[in-house]
Amino acid sequence: MLSQVYRSGFQPFHQRLLPWVQSTALSRSHRIQPSTIRHVRSWSNIPFITVPLSRAHGKSFAHRSELKHAKRIVVKLGSAVVTRGDECGLALGRLASIVEQVSVLQNQGREMMLVTSGAVAFGKQRLRHEILLSQSVRQALHSGQNQLKEMAIPVLEARACAAAGQSGLMALYEAMFTQYSICAAQILVTNLDFHDEQKRRNLNGTLHELLRMNIVPIVNTNDAVVPPAEPNSDLQGVISVKDNDSLAARLAVEMKTDLLIVLSDVEGLFDSPPGSDDAKLIDIFYPGDQQSVTFGTKSRVGMGGMEAKVKAALWALQGGTSVVIANGTHPKVSGHVITDIVEGKKVGTFFSEVKPAGPTVEQQGEMARSGGRMLATLEPEQRAEIIYHLADLLTDQRDEILLANKKDMEEAEGRLAAPLLKRLSLSTSKLNSLAIGLRQIAASSQDSVGRVLRRTRIAKNLELEQVTVPIGVLLVIFESRPDCLPQVAALAIASGNGLLLKGGKEATHSNRILHLLAQEALSIHGVKEAIQLVNTREEVEDLCRLDKMIDLIIPRGSSQLVRDIQKAAKGIPVMGHSEGICHMYVDSEASVDKITRLVRDSKCEYPAACNALETLLIHRDLLRTPLFDQIIDMLRVEQVKIHAGPKFASYLTFSPSEVKSLRTEYGDLELCIEVVDSVQEAIDHIHKYGSSHTDVIVTENEKTAEFFLQHVDSACVFWNASTRFSDGYRFGLGAEVGISTSRIHARGPVGLEGLLTTKWLLRGQDHVVSDFSEHGSLKYLHENLPVPQRNTN
Repeated sequence: MLSQVYRSGFQPFHQRLLPWVQSTALSRSHRIQPSTIRHVRSWSNIPFITVPLSRAHGKSFAHRSELKHAKRIVVKLGSAVVTRGDECGLALGRLASIVEQVSVLQNQGREMMLVTSGAVAFGKQRLRHEILLSQSVRQALHSGQNQLKEMAIPVLEARACAAAGQSGLMALYEAMFTQYSICAAQILVTNLDFHDEQKRRNLNGTLHELLRMNIVPIVNTNDAVVPPAEPNSDLQGVISVKDNDSLAARLAVEMKTDLLIVLSDVEGLFDSPPGSDDAKLIDIFYPGDQQSVTFGTKSRVGMGGMEAKVKAALWALQGGTSVVIANGTHPKVSGHVITDIVEGKKVGTFFSEVKPAGPTVEQQGEMARSGGRMLATLEPEQRAEIIYHLADLLTDQRDEILLANKKDMEEAEGRLAAPLLKRLSLSTSKLNSLAIGLRQIAASSQDSVGRVLRRTRIAKNLELEQVTVPIGVLLVIFESRPDCLPQVAALAIASGNGLLLKGGKEATHSNRILHLLAQEALSIHGVKEAIQLVNTREEVEDLCRLDKMIDLIIPRGSSQLVRDIQKAAKGIPVMGHSEGICHMYVDSEASVDKITRLVRDSKCEYPAACNALETLLIHRDLLRTPLFDQIIDMLRVEQVKIHAGPKFASYLTFSPSEVKSLRTEYGDLELCIEVVDSVQEAIDHIHKYGSSHTDVIVTENEKTAEFFLQHVDSACVFWNASTRFSDGYRFGLGAEVGISTSRIHARGPVGLEGLLTTKWLLRGQDHVVSDFSEHGSLKYLHENLPVPQRNTN
């Protein structure tokens, strides 16, 4: 049978598979038992994932994150999804991708059903082919070959096209599903099948039996015999089957389906017709919101439009089925749109009966944008006043803050590792340090926004200025660090930026009260909404897609979090570092008195910090010397686990465990020790295995130190100082939003300056470019003008 496929040459895909389908489809349906199907699924090439799928039907899911628990799912494929752009023939690549996704979900233990269009388009292709072939023969016999180009194709009646296309469409689906060891079955229905009680019971029984045998039902209206749609023909409380949208909704409710996915050629539901200037995608649609939506025309093919889809979706929602309307044609997302929806990702429009208590994240983004612009227009003294007030609140409301933090600590006990618990903990001393840092920010922010960086006289009475301005809206995502919130809030206020904050759920109580205090401080000048705390169930990946609302993402957390955000961010720059692999090189001329203090502070003072020491490079001449022994003894006293690098291990008879990777951020009392022969080898090692974060040399030789400082390509490079100094507060920046290892815009600890960009201001008097042409009356001067001195007090 396979040889039939391979010998078929350049026939269309469905024609090449047709002989194979005809010889196997019926026999497969009768021969394979349910137990055999389950066995096949266990070894097929689709991953088998066990998820808790059982739930009581009757109430739809309230949040997207719950969609992963859907067991029974209907996927409706609109005509625009199934057909090609020329409306004649099927989009085979798209269909293959959809079948693969349905197969993945089916092999996870879910019960999948398809409601598909496409028979008319498939039949139109076949009938056009037959008509052209027939006409070409007649034309050749009577008029000659030169008249073939003038042949006209008659208008084809839709029911005839459906009759010609149904068998081929089903054969194609059967052949595709066969590749994943899944059997499919076709069911054609009309409106009468739902209104006749006996037929409805028969249909219900057939579908349940197919699902029980692990077969995917493929349902379609019988367009070969269906009468024209009657307007306003819905019975009271029952939706009539006028198109595949209403069919899918009726089927979903009839079969007590958990989820209905409606795929069309638009991203979802918009508040005005897609393509209009002000159209915005509606993330979540609630019953009663229809009045806020203006519907456009229907899609290029198919019987229904968006209004029909919304009506069907709301009817299904009322029947207890969750609904998502999404784009099934976009080449970048169609390959995973169905699985993304089931995973709870923010795709398309989700229909929900449960309205959130607060604003959506999109609304919060808009509030942060408008609030940030108002914040930027305040006088510098007013922004400083807000920060001073926030610093006072941290100490005045200390007891309430620590009580909230105590709740977080109690809930996290036993769930978080010790280093993360330490990050989560707040104390009186931490709050006092935070207040001091905030006051430093307030004092240094007086002339940050609107500061003139450059002035140029372009020509007489034409002057250009470059001034600092806020970046816009910042999204800061942080884990287990509630003390991060007031720091970042103060920097956003000082720089005039709007701010979206997404904290870890382990710090919920602490973050809530700290955010309330930040908004209380902002309220003294009427800009309360400039800082928003995202409390909805938004996944980080979904937040990273809000490229029209967010201008910069700053992750504060584990290296895995940073990597995930860098991968998920679509069109939004990410500032940060994915790893903090900090090195300290102990030169042959290092001081015995300094080295143990520097290593202890860098490694043991706070091992979970990103600026903690992870790799100690020791000059070969120091092995088996008192200085080396002192280092090892100190590490043993501090209970630091040592991992030996390959060269260090080769010098030892009984070595510690050899390091698995020289590029490791331990984040705990663990340290890699490696041996190098020179400062150049140390630099080469750092460039190969480091993360460009913070690297240190310990030596008394100034020439060697300067060589190291100039040649190590990291954000922070120190001489005879602990790696732990790599911090915004210790640098005198007041605080930091993070440490950046990128080479664009900001590098190292990022404080106030790193949250600003610039704009150009040109002041003229009726100047036009033509005046500066070769025969014009004006000449360019390009004179540098003095810049106002910055207030450093």
